[in-house]
Amino acid sequence: MSVLKHQLAQLKRRLPRGKKGLVVIALGAAGTLTGALLLAGSSVVREASPYLCPGIDDAPPRLVAIVPGCRVYPDGTPSAMLADRLATALELYRAGKVRKILVSGDHGAPEYDEVAAMRRWLEARGVKSEDVFSDHAGFRTLDTMVRAARVFEVGGAIVCTQRFHLARAVFLARRAGIDAVGVPADRRVYRGAQLNRLRETYARAVAFLDANVLHTSPRFYGPKIPITGDGRATQGIDSGL
Repeated sequence: MSVLKHQLAQLKRRLPRGKKGLVVIALGAAGTLTGALLLAGSSVVREASPYLCPGIDDAPPRLVAIVPGCRVYPDGTPSAMLADRLATALELYRAGKVRKILVSGDHGAPEYDEVAAMRRWLEARGVKSEDVFSDHAGFRTLDTMVRAARVFEVGGAIVCTQRFHLARAVFLARRAGIDAVGVPADRRVYRGAQLNRLRETYARAVAFLDANVLHTSPRFYGPKIPITGDGRATQGIDSGL
């Protein structure tokens, strides 16, 4: 930090007098923005923290595991992060902690379908087809959680995602009216982990604004599909697209 201050001082000495003020204003604005982002993010983490479980054994039973989408490769193989989210939901299902699994992701284009890949992965490992519900309009974490509450009528859930994302996901789920807890899905070291954490600082601030200021709605709603029913009813449908 002292090196940075020294460099900034040198820069201000070299600039004409009129530009020094602009630099000071710009730096002040940047500092204010950074502080606001951190404050909003810390509020999200603080609100979600009581509901974050260290592991599967610590999670209370809920009806549903919610698995937010993530990258799927062209051959339909889930990315490492998505596979670990699914594996965590599968373990909860096998342990009797949940009875249904809601997979929610991006199916905005015919050639890209996160949700079908997630369903296939679970069914190939023994999850009953009727226990897997597909949300094809989970374009953002906010969309996933609001639609879980409004479209699928989820009342209580265990959210399965990586630690860097878990607080925001649980925050948005609870703000949507779901009695949600979170279980971390980290099962390996992921590429781009530092970049994901940096992006999450911004994403948490956006989540705070969406929930408290903008009251943002998901891109689509659609007819109600109760999670207490048969998940096979959601295969191959657009769920509101």
